[in-house]
Amino acid sequence: MSESTRPARRGRLARSGAALAVLCALSAYIAVHQVTGSKGAPRCVVGRGESRYDFTPDQASNAATIAAVGTSRGLPERAVTIALATALQESALRNIAHGDRDSLGLFQQRPSMGWGTPEQILDPVYSAGKFYDGLEKVPGYSRLPLTDAAQRVQKSGFPQAYAKHEPDATLLAAALTGRTPAGISCTADVKEGRPGDPAAVRAELVRAFGRSAAPTSVSGGPSAGRSAAEPALLVVPVRGEERHGWEIAQWAVARADELRVAEVVYGGKVWRADDSGGGWDKAPSSAAPSAAVHLRLAR
Repeated sequence: MSESTRPARRGRLARSGAALAVLCALSAYIAVHQVTGSKGAPRCVVGRGESRYDFTPDQASNAATIAAVGTSRGLPERAVTIALATALQESALRNIAHGDRDSLGLFQQRPSMGWGTPEQILDPVYSAGKFYDGLEKVPGYSRLPLTDAAQRVQKSGFPQAYAKHEPDATLLAAALTGRTPAGISCTADVKEGRPGDPAAVRAELVRAFGRSAAPTSVSGGPSAGRSAAEPALLVVPVRGEERHGWEIAQWAVARADELRVAEVVYGGKVWRADDSGGGWDKAPSSAAPSAAVHLRLAR
């Protein structure tokens, strides 16, 4: 070997060694975070195995609103499933301010076609209500194939597109209407930033479910005579069957990242935002009775 080739070989060896060191460091990083249960970005999931749908907290919040608007009207779970499948197709459950021509929002409704003003359509409660207004006018919609029922409302240029979302929409509807208790799991990052606002949570509960869902009591939080560092606790009454309680509880979990909900207790189960798995655990014996959902907000 000549003297001129030795530096090149040493350079290649050095680069190979550096690459190996980087690979080892990356492997160690992954291993540590798997062991410690690092949550990474907030996420939500319903179902398990092959029957599982993963989505973001933003998507979960919109799905929960769509479900709550439907059930507050007394509509069946099938109506919620149709609405969720439609929003999955039209916007992937994202409240987008753009679309084909002047289409907007979760259902890609068009102001020029009489769906409402742009500001109204970009309000998830309003847009979900307008979709249900149309669906209720479809005779026998609950017995129709999902794609036919959705198309009667949407009049889409791709009428068969809704069908592929039915499995995911069915999972979401079962959890968000309370038929599947503890069916939705979410992680939420509520440790940093602003504390939860009891007034904002109350307002959203009433908008989604009506005045019957207004908390009967609020303790803690930055109210008169209390420390702003003390987390607020809201007690939400459950009027009627336990399924309604699970609907409210899972609405709160789905919207936890946005509304700064740190803990939800109902039906002998507890969900905590600081749980790296984002799931439900058995609640202590002193937890909230089934007659109410307890929501503890971030401090």
